[in-house]
Amino acid sequence: MRPEDLQRLLEAVKSGDQTVEDAMSSLKRLPFADLGFARIDHHRQLRTGAPEVVFGQGKTAAQIVAIASELRHAGSDVLVTRVDPVVAATVIAAVPGARYEEAARAVVCTQNVWRDVGRGVVLVVCAGTSDLGVAEEAALTAHLLGSRVERIHDVGVAGLHRLLAVQDRLEAAEVIVAVAGMEGALPSVVKGLCSRPVIAVPTSVGYGASLGGVTALLAMLVSCASGVTVVNIDNGFGAGFAAATMNRRRGETA
Repeated sequence: MRPEDLQRLLEAVKSGDQTVEDAMSSLKRLPFADLGFARIDHHRQLRTGAPEVVFGQGKTAAQIVAIASELRHAGSDVLVTRVDPVVAATVIAAVPGARYEEAARAVVCTQNVWRDVGRGVVLVVCAGTSDLGVAEEAALTAHLLGSRVERIHDVGVAGLHRLLAVQDRLEAAEVIVAVAGMEGALPSVVKGLCSRPVIAVPTSVGYGASLGGVTALLAMLVSCASGVTVVNIDNGFGAGFAAATMNRRRGETA
């Protein structure tokens, strides 16, 4: 339940347009709904400003359908991350309005009007084409949480001139998400070129000594550029969520 939904409900009771009994029925699903295998947190948006997001990896199609349907019934927008295309096809067929964002590997069902609740733009910068999936997960998440999002792709440090050519866009952003695998140098360079906060996302892209993203993760953690914040390997969702939260105007909710 969104804060504005709760406010409308209370105002309806106050004005007499809705009975106390009807309001109590509406509030029964707060703070959570017990599906047996999952407890859906309908109270989260009231507490944190953003609704519950579902991690799809490891869940069956039937479980995702049940969770998404419950969130949708409660009036929330739905975001399910890390969904296999085969599983996604089943979910989309069962949940009205659901769609699959293939690049981000996410199922989305939006039923509320999107509002820009940010102070500026979240800029998602991607080192290479192989990092696009993680970058798109970050971009989609930030957008769904009410931020205007712009993207800059394929500006890794192997061709530094490509990044220097967009330096003005780095400084114009409110928050930057920098996504890179291999040696993970991109966030340090980005932060060295601008004053904006940078959220670094290491990806598991790279040959053997990249160690599935550990090399990029450690490189970002020991960055010599001040102000780089690091999320987990391949965690585009976490970066997008953090960026949207940092960008959000005080008092607003997603």
